[in-house]
Amino acid sequence: MIMNILNYSRYLSGFILLGPLCFGQYQFEVKDASKNYEAVILVENCDNDGCMGKGTVELFDNKNTKVQTFTTDNLVFRLETDQKPVPGKMIQLKKEQSPVVFDDFNFDGTEDLAIRNGNMGNYSSASYDVYVFNSTRMAFVKSKELTELASSYFDLFETDPVRKRLIAYGKSGCCHLFTTEYIVIPNQGLDKVLEKEEDSSNEGHIKVITKEKIKNKWITKTKVYPSEEYNK
Repeated sequence: MIMNILNYSRYLSGFILLGPLCFGQYQFEVKDASKNYEAVILVENCDNDGCMGKGTVELFDNKNTKVQTFTTDNLVFRLETDQKPVPGKMIQLKKEQSPVVFDDFNFDGTEDLAIRNGNMGNYSSASYDVYVFNSTRMAFVKSKELTELASSYFDLFETDPVRKRLIAYGKSGCCHLFTTEYIVIPNQGLDKVLEKEEDSSNEGHIKVITKEKIKNKWITKTKVYPSEEYNK
């Protein structure tokens, strides 16, 4: 993820806005991103590089029964060179292309989903609306806290199912990388438990400042490493 931050370049491809000339929406399907669901994506604006703009995600279960429909104002994703979008023609997206991401984001044992909502993240990186499955309503419900988390850092946060933590990344300027970890407290929300800053502003050295919440108290540790040793 750190290398992704360093190598990231904003996706600013010029899209063709078809507007009233579009006689049908562009259609895509995602089949290999989830064990339980498949997604059909409808979006208004595409060109040979990718799609953006208002979109709809229709979720189906393994029996091909529609589960739920979601909408977003800016469904952004890229296309490969052999995927030429034509209104009304269904194109299959690979998991790594998909603007729909499935995971257990709150560690309750059920699959949740995140849907791309533009480039509102750190350094204009990808941002997402996050929906968690509510077993009482038997439906996916938008999580305000997880959506804010998925729209404030660099791209979508990672999940650590072993430690049951959400891990978010960010950067500031040329030389400061940040890692932040959260735990999910059932029926309460997110609790920040770790912050790590990697400062490479001094040539030849990396200063690492780690703040960890232990028994409701923040403990700060600072270490300086030779760059060659730290980046092995």
